[in-house]
Amino acid sequence: MFYEGKIFRPPSEAKSVILQISVGCKHNACTFCTMYKDKSFRIRSRAEIKEILSVAQAEEPDAERVFLADGDAIALNTDLLTEILDQLYQRFPHLKRVGIYGGPKDILAKSSEELAALKAHGLNIVYLGVESGNEDILRSVCKGVTTNQMIAAGQKVKASGLTLSCTVITGLGGKALSHEHAIDTAHVISQIDPQYLAALTLMIDGDAPLAKAIKDGSFQLLSPFESLKELRTMLGNLKVSNCIFRSNHASNYLSLRATLPDDRDELLQILDSTINNQTIESLRPEYWRGF
Repeated sequence: MFYEGKIFRPPSEAKSVILQISVGCKHNACTFCTMYKDKSFRIRSRAEIKEILSVAQAEEPDAERVFLADGDAIALNTDLLTEILDQLYQRFPHLKRVGIYGGPKDILAKSSEELAALKAHGLNIVYLGVESGNEDILRSVCKGVTTNQMIAAGQKVKASGLTLSCTVITGLGGKALSHEHAIDTAHVISQIDPQYLAALTLMIDGDAPLAKAIKDGSFQLLSPFESLKELRTMLGNLKVSNCIFRSNHASNYLSLRATLPDDRDELLQILDSTINNQTIESLRPEYWRGF
């Protein structure tokens, strides 16, 4: 398999074959992110995609899961995406699931019929980076959409029949907007009501635009326990119908798993105990954390 630059995927796609059908991120303006800053967004040619599929078929003939990269592969023309999906199921007889990152603007750019067509051709799960539900924070990190647009994008994916996994980032509002970030993000996720929710903890690469604000003191990072308190507030105000929650990303101080709302009380008890007892030994050490 050949890749251009570093490859990123959600934790749940660890066992998936990753196919880089697009390069980079179409938006690529978020101030907290450097994942795709070394790339210019482009959609690979049909010839390149055909070669990628052929190599993958030869190397992983029994693949059961495929993840379509890079950061915003759903931006591809729907006809091309359905062609790729059809090819995947023809080439991989054991294929059970295909996942993709979806930027909110590119989700909204597709019609409901287009999203339903992707579902019909075998796309299963879309990963949406919500990051925050606070309007000021979304604006300050240059996410490029409003909270209403984010809610609309998430609801649109769900209405199409596709499975939706949302990601939020604790600490994204810094100390100044920690409470607002928790409350407003809980509200937006509740409005979307995704099947999956993942919480990451803010980590800033030195080359990220937000790093300058941290250095000059205008943005203050949360401590580990402040980050957990924010997560506790967020989860305590969340109203979802049936959502699998995970905080198993390498950035997180505490690995948590639950099904909400069924496991809410147990989850909050774990967080309360950790926060109140300041049990630093139970947290992931800084040197083990990663992007």
